[in-house]
Amino acid sequence: MLPELKLQPLRCVLAIIDQGGFHAAARHLHRSQPAISMAVRDLEERLGQPLFEKGNGKATLTPFGQWCLPRFRELVAHHDRVSRDALAMASHQAGRVDIATVPSVASRVMPGILASFVIDFPGIEINLQDGHSELVSQMVLAGEVELGITSLWQPEEGLEFIPLLHDEIGVVCRDDHPLAGHARLHWRELAGQPLIRNGTSRLLEGSPAAELLERSALYISNMISLTAMLEAGIGITTLPRLAFQEEHARLRFVPLSAPRLERRIGLICRAGVSLSPAAAAMQRHVMAYLTDRGA
Repeated sequence: MLPELKLQPLRCVLAIIDQGGFHAAARHLHRSQPAISMAVRDLEERLGQPLFEKGNGKATLTPFGQWCLPRFRELVAHHDRVSRDALAMASHQAGRVDIATVPSVASRVMPGILASFVIDFPGIEINLQDGHSELVSQMVLAGEVELGITSLWQPEEGLEFIPLLHDEIGVVCRDDHPLAGHARLHWRELAGQPLIRNGTSRLLEGSPAAELLERSALYISNMISLTAMLEAGIGITTLPRLAFQEEHARLRFVPLSAPRLERRIGLICRAGVSLSPAAAAMQRHVMAYLTDRGA
């Protein structure tokens, strides 16, 4: 059976060598000399070999003690390093958080969240990935990331969903389109318009506007390609507001008032699995950031 080595006797041995004797080690460690001697004897008994030469009045290591000394230093240093790292992790001074979001959140919401997070937690490393909603859910379930910000089309087993914000659905068209000047639109006003479906069009399913999808002959999943088609005047589409790229000057977003549809965006994590301290700090920060801004 291996002997169990306690750290305090190892520290005593190191202090005896580094300070130049038992008396100096006792002063350095704020302990009595008998306590230092007893700790060394206990360690020698556990190891079955003397560490110091006897009877010469000096703190001289035996050959076995000389072999042990660098290994004692390594063990104590490793313990202290692990303790410091664990304390830093627990107090959010270090660590890493892996998070995935849908692209619209990554580009429109995350910059503000991360800008304040890195100020509050400068020691935490952040790995942000983006992908469509199903991919974000899959990454969280697989443990590839701890947190996800996405929309769940339906409750998913194994995931905990914390609502964060509501993202209204609207019609996107070119600025010279007849619908561009409206303040709001009823879905019937879209009848007869060439509708380009996209990955978020499923939000219309189950609503009175669902019949618009049945008449659509064009589907584009890529946002860059979709934007190009809209700017070319090929048709109109529906998008959540966050997914609307405002930097495209020729495009307009008109809210859909009837039916009023929203995309629920929330923070997801694995149900029943504790978050790392860094991920827990990110979760609290995201929720506080959006609450402060009335999301």
